[in-house]
Amino acid sequence: MNKVIAIVGMCGVGKSVAVDFFENLGYKKVYFGGITLDKLREENIEITPDNEKKMREGLREKLGMAAYAILSLPKIKSYLEKDNVIIDGLYSWDELKVLKEEFNSNITIISIIADKNIRYNRLSKRDIRPFNNDEAKKRDLGEIENMAKGGPIAYADYFAFNNGTTEELEARLKEILNKINKNN
Repeated sequence: MNKVIAIVGMCGVGKSVAVDFFENLGYKKVYFGGITLDKLREENIEITPDNEKKMREGLREKLGMAAYAILSLPKIKSYLEKDNVIIDGLYSWDELKVLKEEFNSNITIISIIADKNIRYNRLSKRDIRPFNNDEAKKRDLGEIENMAKGGPIAYADYFAFNNGTTEELEARLKEILNKINKNN
């Protein structure tokens, strides 16, 4: 049976590096945040951190906190027929509940963790959508207070600490994948 793995963590922890690791192993990516960007483009709204936040919160206000999981289920199921799936951008507790209900023991949550000062430094140096410290703090608080992001991070099946190099993170992800494969 093909697997579903979801990567969770605060902005700047290295979720994209972890997702790339799994994509390089042949996992098909489902990016929840792509829904936000697609909706902004559809409505001809400039892509900015504030507009992204408004769109995320607006979609969840209309469809509930599980909106992104619900909107992504068809794509996940389609990919899962032939491939393993890596989910990028699982945020809310309600999204996690929907995915756990749908995929039961066939979904694994991996939480990527890094010190806040390291995250903020990474965010300031990103090529795409860089944040200064004030913007990063504002996003952190919004995601924790309005998006219920803490639950999936705290309740993850595995944790990968990413205060070091990409190679160190990938080594930990290999350990985790070996454990996942042993349990199946």
